[in-house]
Amino acid sequence: MNARTIRTLAAAALMALTAAAAGAEPSTEPWLKPDPAALERWQDMRFGMFIHWGPVSLTGQEIGWSRGSQTPIDEYDNLYKKFNPTKFNADQWVAVAKAAGMKYIVLTTKHHDGFCLWDTRETDYNIMRSPLARDVTKELADACRRAGIAFGTYHSVCDWHHPDFPLTSPGGKVRRENSDIAAYRRYLRSQVKELITNYGPLSTMWFDVPQEFDRAEGSENVRLCRTLQPDILVNNRAGGGCGDYATPEQRVGGFDIEHPWETCMTICRQWAWKPDDKMKSLPECLQTLIRTAGGDGNLLFNVGPMPTGEIELRQVERLNEMGEWLAKYGESIYATRGGPFQPAKHIASTRKDNKIFVHILAWPEETLKLPALPARIVKSVTLAGGQATVKQTADGIEIAVPKSDRHPIDTIVVLELDKPAIQIAPIPVASIGQSLTVGVQATASTVYQQNAAYGAAKAVDDDEHTRWATDATTGPCWLEVDLGKPQTFDRALIQECVDYGVRVKAFELQRKDDDGWKTIHRGKSVGENLEVTFEPVTARVVRLNITDGEGGPTIREFHLFAPRANKASP
Repeated sequence: MNARTIRTLAAAALMALTAAAAGAEPSTEPWLKPDPAALERWQDMRFGMFIHWGPVSLTGQEIGWSRGSQTPIDEYDNLYKKFNPTKFNADQWVAVAKAAGMKYIVLTTKHHDGFCLWDTRETDYNIMRSPLARDVTKELADACRRAGIAFGTYHSVCDWHHPDFPLTSPGGKVRRENSDIAAYRRYLRSQVKELITNYGPLSTMWFDVPQEFDRAEGSENVRLCRTLQPDILVNNRAGGGCGDYATPEQRVGGFDIEHPWETCMTICRQWAWKPDDKMKSLPECLQTLIRTAGGDGNLLFNVGPMPTGEIELRQVERLNEMGEWLAKYGESIYATRGGPFQPAKHIASTRKDNKIFVHILAWPEETLKLPALPARIVKSVTLAGGQATVKQTADGIEIAVPKSDRHPIDTIVVLELDKPAIQIAPIPVASIGQSLTVGVQATASTVYQQNAAYGAAKAVDDDEHTRWATDATTGPCWLEVDLGKPQTFDRALIQECVDYGVRVKAFELQRKDDDGWKTIHRGKSVGENLEVTFEPVTARVVRLNITDGEGGPTIREFHLFAPRANKASP
């Protein structure tokens, strides 16, 4: 047996033992279990292209959600009559995906707006009735097969256009006076059958927004897919949570090697094409992929083609940059599993055979310190060349790489072990070195809508996906932390959420003593990642005082650090 077969059998055995230990009864819905080999093939691919496209690209607004909101319903529903993307070329789309290092493509064959991108017999509201009159789904499926790219379809469970679906636009929040959910379910499943039968085999059926579909209906959706194609994978939005893998959206999922997952995220802000939409930087794109793989997930990275049928050039160029990186370092991403070191702000790790790929995304200290490893390191190298000094003791691992050999986005150090890396249980890693503020008591002058989800504690929770936020009318404001006892520090890390613009124009760091507040440091704009240094200060209560802000300042993380024991570079 090869390594993949052994891993598949081991995973299946582990699942069976876990279920037995928990006293689980045999499933009465066997179709809900995915084909193990298909699931492993999908996990090995790690990186795919999501494509949100349709007549809505003519408006530059969001697909589905802008119907009845930014665009009147009647106008939205007639956009297809002007939709003539004559520059659509399926082979070019696939070539872009391949150049990016992507291994699969998922196309929005039908979004919540009900428009169908294939030659369906179930409705005239489809691409064949547009001026283009070409089956773009068929062309893309064929192009994927020619290029060795797996192909899957996104198919919305809800349909705000169909008269039998109980809910309609805007946002599926309006209930129709008359509808027939039973008739709609027949319609939905007839279309699912068309897609799998006429365009398959598919790697996945990617359902979304299962309004009016409970677990029983979701289970039936999965059963239909499995009946038509036993090895197809189905995501967890079929209804009632049924499906094979989780789908965290617009965020990197948490570390989980027991339950498959896939982050779906946009390369810009909007799913559908929008002129001048803000695009993610190369570090953001690559570190999203690296953190996802380190958590043992896949990344489905979305592009929104233009109304011409072309993928925007700047998006193509960014994807090419990702592909160039993967051409050099893809062995640390493809066919790996996440861990054993759990992702932290500054590191992620992946593993394959007897190797651990340590992805160093930032250097909080001159030497990277990791917890002890229950295996002996027999060899260590940097994947990009250069030197790495690795010291292993019973207490932990220290990795030092000269600054000249560090990569600004990701320095990869490969640890070769004396045993298979997959045998090592997950190991938590403390984030951001010796931060003094993680989990401490925090208060703020104001909080967005007085909602705890945006409270002061979110700025010291060591989670880049949360934030302290203020109301849009807020200008000057402050965030205060209580370290519990006097602590000495000489550095601060401030991360502003700039998704909607830079809102901090000037700030002060202050410490509190018997005489009141004393300023430690003054600065101007913060931005995504600002580290400031100053002479060592000892204090218990510290304040980030935003003296000039506008539009509601919002801070992802605020951290203070004790002085380094040795400030010399390795």
